[in-house]
Amino acid sequence: MTALLQSSITSLPLLGRGKVRDMYAVGDDKLLIVATDRISAFDVILDDPIPGKGRILTALTEFWLKRLGHQMPTHATGIAPEDVVTPQERDQVSGRAMVVKRLKPILVEAVARGYLAGSGWKDYQANGSVCGVALPAGLRQAEKLPQPIFTPAAKAEFGHHDENVDFEYVVGQIGLKMAEAVRTATLSLYAEAANYAGGRGILIADTKFEFGLDEHGTLHLMDEVLTPDSSRFWPADGYALGISPPSFDKQFVRDWLETQDWAKKPPAPRLPADVLQRTAAKYQEALDRLTQGAA
Repeated sequence: MTALLQSSITSLPLLGRGKVRDMYAVGDDKLLIVATDRISAFDVILDDPIPGKGRILTALTEFWLKRLGHQMPTHATGIAPEDVVTPQERDQVSGRAMVVKRLKPILVEAVARGYLAGSGWKDYQANGSVCGVALPAGLRQAEKLPQPIFTPAAKAEFGHHDENVDFEYVVGQIGLKMAEAVRTATLSLYAEAANYAGGRGILIADTKFEFGLDEHGTLHLMDEVLTPDSSRFWPADGYALGISPPSFDKQFVRDWLETQDWAKKPPAPRLPADVLQRTAAKYQEALDRLTQGAA
């Protein structure tokens, strides 16, 4: 499979490139979002793409948008991406792009946590709470929380980490009514997804959602949804307390980079073939477990 490091669509105006996605304007009210095979680690975009990664991210997002669409509107339009580009450009979008509604984004990372891991574990060790949510004493790394919690983050500039914030920060950004709506949606979406994934041998430790508003002010689920890039997926059979369980993401890449002598600034070391292959296989396994035979 040929990897796509960067799209080169000229028939539509390019609006920007993120760590993984390239975004183009489709008229005034829609966007074409192309998921490339780029991968980043430690906020550095690597020169070696993961073959097939963008297709997997797109397939998972489309799967979850359909599965969770009964809860709230989504940005999906159902328009085939091949229909908005030239025939010569269709190979770049087939299976890895979506045509979506152009919404006004809510500039807060909406994070749901069901387990104590990552930055949440670090916050808990420091002060017994995560994003202002007090938690019981004595919890261990990777422990399941008494109930899922909403732990938002402030969006950081490109190349910097998002910063954990409390609910009052979100209220200050978007108002109490919208903040409550985002919190309710985040926890409801997470609960349904975690229950489904658990039945397929995957624990969703945490995940982040993106929301936006249409011209009527209606809240929509948008962007990437419940993928290994936006979530911490753990295999249930590899779960244990007191450690950071293995995950269905770029852990092979991060682990290998940690053994290299570099300053975690561009350019990153080139990835060996086996790391690329093992990472691609992990993404594919997540897709297979979650979607194969799904009703």
